[in-house]
Amino acid sequence: MTTSAYDHIAVGDEAPALVVEKLSRTNFVRYAGASGDFNPMHHDDTIATSVGNPSVFGHGMLTAGLMARVVKDWFGPEAFRRYQVRFSKQVWPGDTLTFTAVVTGKREENGERLVDLECKATNQDGVEVLVGAATAAVA
Repeated sequence: MTTSAYDHIAVGDEAPALVVEKLSRTNFVRYAGASGDFNPMHHDDTIATSVGNPSVFGHGMLTAGLMARVVKDWFGPEAFRRYQVRFSKQVWPGDTLTFTAVVTGKREENGERLVDLECKATNQDGVEVLVGAATAAVA
């Protein structure tokens, strides 16, 4: 009998971390172009600082997309069954972000083998900027 990838996954296993060093305003502008979200808070320092921010800040969905990349790289894009996140802190130019995913459960449901994941992104100070969960189907 052969074993599958699912058989080799255990609760507590961690995906290889994704580290994105020194986010730049260019990262924010590129994401704005890709998403169509041109809110000036993400690219115009004059407007961002006029309302009390120290500078522009990153799109929440940019952070969520980078987090999703960890799950995609581990299991493939077709594996996603559920993905939810909560943004806990803003992301600023110059931040280094580390994205991690840990297996919290395994189960079979509707004929699929599923793994549940805890997802986190922290900045260079160890502050969580995103927390979430995902479920992936694994062969």
